[in-house]
Amino acid sequence: MTGALALTMGEPAGVGGEIALKAWQAKHDRNVPPFFVIDDLDWLGRLAARLEWNVPVAAATPETAERLFPLALPVVPLRMTRPIVFGKPDPANAPVVIDSIEQGAALTQAGRAAALVTNPIQKETLYAAGFPYPGHTEYLAALGGAEVAMMLVCPGLRVVPVTIHEPLRDAVAALTTERIVAAGRIAAAALARDFGIGKPRLAVAGLNPHAGESGTLGHEETDIIAPAVAALRAQGIAASGPLPADTMFHAAARKHYDAALCMYHDQALIPLKTIDFDSGVNVTLGLPFVRTSPDHGTALDIAGTGKANPASLIAALKLAGDMAEARRRAAA
Repeated sequence: MTGALALTMGEPAGVGGEIALKAWQAKHDRNVPPFFVIDDLDWLGRLAARLEWNVPVAAATPETAERLFPLALPVVPLRMTRPIVFGKPDPANAPVVIDSIEQGAALTQAGRAAALVTNPIQKETLYAAGFPYPGHTEYLAALGGAEVAMMLVCPGLRVVPVTIHEPLRDAVAALTTERIVAAGRIAAAALARDFGIGKPRLAVAGLNPHAGESGTLGHEETDIIAPAVAALRAQGIAASGPLPADTMFHAAARKHYDAALCMYHDQALIPLKTIDFDSGVNVTLGLPFVRTSPDHGTALDIAGTGKANPASLIAALKLAGDMAEARRRAAA
């Protein structure tokens, strides 16, 4: 990896600032790659002082961040609109949060940052300020002009939910062969380019108990999922399924695939968070740049206490660095 990673501020009333400071503190012990934060410089300095943490912060550009990183947390500075109150997001600061995301995406797409890592946002606060996207993923897809898929990663498991933040009833109704094929195609391409897997293997989950029992417990497997698996294979992708979801995720089964294609949100996230609750990483596949994020929320209830666990952010930073290096090698 060449260059530093760009880290967005996330919701300023949440734990994004704290875990950024903690990640910098752990740079040696946890082998954290160089990164800079797009945030309010004065605010981060006051936060470090409030928590009595020895974390110097310094204004930087993306080009100077890597050199500065061993000495201080580099900050590409923004200015907050209103004072921050822990645990109480203010829609007046939403434009600054959005600006941080826009700058991070633009710098990464321009090659001035190695990859983009996004701290958690408080979606309803952005909605109150007129933000028209459901969340980070959809906004970055628009900024990158790309068709994307979500992947969640922890050691030993990668999962790609075909439907994401939809009520279960709506997710089942929205499931189509085309949607499964699109997610599988994006996942296979990203596994090759961003994870260095020469021949990616996808395990495709069924929707119903026991993958429908040949139609006796539901027809989605025969009518929707099996045709998608066949279409992926026709495109040269090593896809298997539909498989019973209750037997896909034990240790022996996970050795036979590189990513699991899941039909709905909890089918993907329950096994991943059971295996590694603290260090899961959210990855947006299909973008023209690498983007990862901690797999947790803003934790407003503990913001400002110093109790936030930086493990997921550190994992997101490390994975972003690894993916950026794999993408660089693939392009060489």
